Amino acid sequence: MSAVIIDGKQVAKDIRAELEAQVRQLKAEKGIVPGLAVVLVGQDPASQSYVTAKEKACAEIGIYSDDNRLPAETSEAELLALISKLNADPKIHGILVQLPLPKHIDESRVILAIAPEKDVDGFHPVSVGKMVIGEKTFLPCTPHGVLQLLLRSGVKLDGAEVVVVGRSNIVGKPLANLLLQKSPYGNATVTICHTRTKDLAAHTLRADIVIAAAGRPKTITADMIRPGAVVIDVGVNRVADASAKNGYRLVGDVDYLPVKEKASLITPVPGGVGPMTITMLLANTVQAATMSAH
Repeated sequence: MSAVIIDGKQVAKDIRAELEAQVRQLKAEKGIVPGLAVVLVGQDPASQSYVTAKEKACAEIGIYSDDNRLPAETSEAELLALISKLNADPKIHGILVQLPLPKHIDESRVILAIAPEKDVDGFHPVSVGKMVIGEKTFLPCTPHGVLQLLLRSGVKLDGAEVVVVGRSNIVGKPLANLLLQKSPYGNATVTICHTRTKDLAAHTLRADIVIAAAGRPKTITADMIRPGAVVIDVGVNRVADASAKNGYRLVGDVDYLPVKEKASLITPVPGGVGPMTITMLLANTVQAATMSAH
C-alpha cells in the first residue's frame, strides 16, 4: 500500500479560483477592491521571498497589494505609526506584518496595534479569543489551510482521533483548538504532543490523523504510524544536500518515503501545506473586505 498524495498546490488553486470569483462580485456589486498591506522590516531572505509570493498571489486574483518594505533599523515607534496609518486607510482591509521582526521591536506590541478587523493573520488576542470560543473571526492561515486540505480530501474529522505534534501559537495550539470544536472542521478527539512528550509513538500509533508541526526533521517515522492513518506534514526544514544547486533541500517533519508506504493519505514537502498558507491569507483578506461592506 502506498499513500495517496494530497496535492496542496491543486487545492490552493481551486480555492483561489473561488476567491477570484468573490473578488469580481465584490467589485461589481459593492465597488470594493480587497486591499492587503504587507509590512516587511529588514532583509531576511526567507521573509522577502514569502512577501514577493504574497504580492504575486494578490495580483493573480485581483486583490490590491500595498507593499511597505522598511530598513532593519526602523524604530518601533515608526512601525507603530505606519500601522496606525494603515488601520485608518479605507482602501486597506487586511494588514500583515511579516515576522520575525528585528530584535529591537516588540512583536506582541506590534500585533496588538493592528485593528482586529484588519488582522488577516489571525494573531491578535481578540482573533485568538474569538477562535477559542467558536465565534466567527479570522482563522490563522496555516491551521485553516490544514483543515481545508483534510475536508477537501474527504477525510472524516467527526469523532476521529487526531494527534497534533507541536504546540506553537502559530500552528499547534490553534489547530488543536479548531479540531476540537463543534463544527464541520472539528468534532475530533485531539491529543497534543511535542518534543518533550515521553513516548510519542504510544500516542501517534492510536491516531487516525497525525499532524506534524514540531519543526524537526524525522520527528515522525514509519514505526510511529498506524497502517492507513492520514499524515499531514506542516514542517519545513532545510537539510544539507551536496547534490542540490543551493547546497540544501527542504524536508518536513515526517520521514516521508517510509511513512508514505503505511499511510492512506499524506502531504508532501514542498507542495503540501505550504501553498495553502498564502491562499488562506487571501481568503481572510476577501473576508475582511466583505465584512467592511456591511
